[in-house]
Amino acid sequence: MEPAGENPIPAETKSEEGCWIPMVERITNQLTGFLKIRGTRLPTLGCVCFRSRNSVSTRARSWKVWFRGRVDLVALWGRKAWAGGGPGSPQPPGPKQSRGSPRGPQLRRRKTRVGDHPSSARDRAAPSTTMSAAWIPVLCLGVCLLLLPEPAGSEGAVPIAITCFTRGLDIRKEKADVLCPGGCSLEEFSVFGNIVYASVSSICGAAIHRGVISNSGGPVRIYSLPGRENYSSVVANGIQSQTLSRWSASFTVTKGKSGTQEATGQAVSTARPSTGKRLKKTPEKKTGNKDCKADIAFLIDGSFNIGQRRFNLQKNFVGKVALMLGIGTEGPHVGLVQASEHPKIEFYLKNFTSAKDVLFAIKEVGFRGGNSNTGKALKHTAQKFFTADAGVRRGIPKVVVVFIDGWPSDDIEEAGIVAREFGVNVFIVSVAKPIPEELGMVQDVAFVDKAVCRNNGFFSYHMPNWFGTTKYVKPLVQKLCTHEQMMCSKTCYNSVNIAFLIDGSSSVGDSNFRLMLEFVSNIAKTFEISDIGAKIAAVQFTYDQRTEFTFTDYSTKENVLAVIRNIRYMSGGTATGDAISFTVRNVFGPVRDSPNKNFLVIVTDGQSYDDVRGPAAAAHDAGITIFSVGVAWAPLDDLKDMASKPKESHAFFTREFTGLEPIVSDVIRGICRDFLESQQ
Repeated sequence: MEPAGENPIPAETKSEEGCWIPMVERITNQLTGFLKIRGTRLPTLGCVCFRSRNSVSTRARSWKVWFRGRVDLVALWGRKAWAGGGPGSPQPPGPKQSRGSPRGPQLRRRKTRVGDHPSSARDRAAPSTTMSAAWIPVLCLGVCLLLLPEPAGSEGAVPIAITCFTRGLDIRKEKADVLCPGGCSLEEFSVFGNIVYASVSSICGAAIHRGVISNSGGPVRIYSLPGRENYSSVVANGIQSQTLSRWSASFTVTKGKSGTQEATGQAVSTARPSTGKRLKKTPEKKTGNKDCKADIAFLIDGSFNIGQRRFNLQKNFVGKVALMLGIGTEGPHVGLVQASEHPKIEFYLKNFTSAKDVLFAIKEVGFRGGNSNTGKALKHTAQKFFTADAGVRRGIPKVVVVFIDGWPSDDIEEAGIVAREFGVNVFIVSVAKPIPEELGMVQDVAFVDKAVCRNNGFFSYHMPNWFGTTKYVKPLVQKLCTHEQMMCSKTCYNSVNIAFLIDGSSSVGDSNFRLMLEFVSNIAKTFEISDIGAKIAAVQFTYDQRTEFTFTDYSTKENVLAVIRNIRYMSGGTATGDAISFTVRNVFGPVRDSPNKNFLVIVTDGQSYDDVRGPAAAAHDAGITIFSVGVAWAPLDDLKDMASKPKESHAFFTREFTGLEPIVSDVIRGICRDFLESQQ
């Protein structure tokens, strides 16, 4: 079914053989003009144009492309026919000719110059009024080749084999027949819109979504359409299409006609002969920079403060940052929000997983204007952008990079608090700070310090203007990829409760007890301890138990480390089982509703006088992950009975107390590994 607006050539203009009669007449007239034949009729062109599409060879198709649009070349050959290649060949009419003869041009008589051959003058005396018969086939060949059918995109042409990920923008034709392969993974399709799809969409994905083909593949006809706004999100035939606010080009798909070519997964072209250049391969999805896993929202300034010109410079800078980040399926994901009078999410994290597509999307963002309500936009981003439906990944740092040209028009402090509550790291990139004469118009001069995740200088970034910003790209990217500094994200460094159960029995001794406290301190100082971050507690045990401090006693790392250094050695027996039960009840009990994941690290140097298996199992049932660390005489069986599964990665042993230091990194990695697994 042809789409509306298409104008196929009317049937009455074609002969039975398929030759377009008006076109023959038009080309004949063009040849007459090129040959500059005035008053002389061309000899009859006894050409036979074989129009059967099935009988046109590949060589003829190639020649047809060569001759298309080159009528002047045929005319040049015609001039050579007039110029003469030997005796008897006709000469073109001279510039001084009589226009009075009805039968053709006549030349004035010319005196024979000294040195002229007699035959030369005789040959020029009477030019022929008809073209040499030897050149008629040349003109016939030119006309017939010009009339050959368009091989690609025409009715009955062989479909172009494409891959699962070939996009609409990869097909640079108004109409084309393509052949989709079978067995494509529905989850990997990127489709934007419904019925009318953004050109960045997968053609085969759109065809399956539209119901034109099934997942087994098949022929599809694609029609290019203009760009539009507000591509809708619809679930159809197992594919969830995505929303897109705006794109420069679109396409739609219908059922295509079957061809004999097999879909091989490689895009091929039959439009023109080979030029020796390699065909462009459909880009494959890349994993990206695995060392920079982050979900990043760029909150750009679209207000009248920045204006249209600087807005475009801002987009260029954001594009450079996105390119250097190393966007990919297993690397950073980015989205874009524009702040103006009202915030607008331009595209989400899940929309694009390649730098090329992100750059296209950034380029398409239009300037909105209005007041710079950055606070309103930041709050909206923290609440609406970072959701599972929008593509946020669990256990991955969430980051908002806020670009402010000048100063915000509204309160940004409250938005910063909301962002921290949602576990979002807020970076502020300020450009052209207000000068002293403008400070009276600024609602809060310290807006940067109040909006960022932490007022420590790491989360704020300043550029003097939007010109020459390339040198600022790399330092900003390095900050965005420094995950251990993302103190507002819900990560293993700031979203855990860790209690240490320390053996204070007589077999340890005071000097070795100090080494055990150093081991505890080295683990604790790795984590971001705060009132909303990681929390640390400690219990010392012999036959009795003593709570050194709980999770709620200290909220800074400095205080926690100072208390650990000042713990006094108890000395006594070893009742590890009772100590585990005490800790579960009195230390973890008050924080059972905490969003943080609970961990217990047991450090002991000997065999317990009571059972450890039962209390440890009760702790596991309460959602507490146990790491057991044994020194000297600690039995390996007890360590494994207390440790969580898998036992091999949660139980450690060293013969000397000085061997505790290498175990620090193993315990930290184990805590982060278990935390990430709990977030999946």
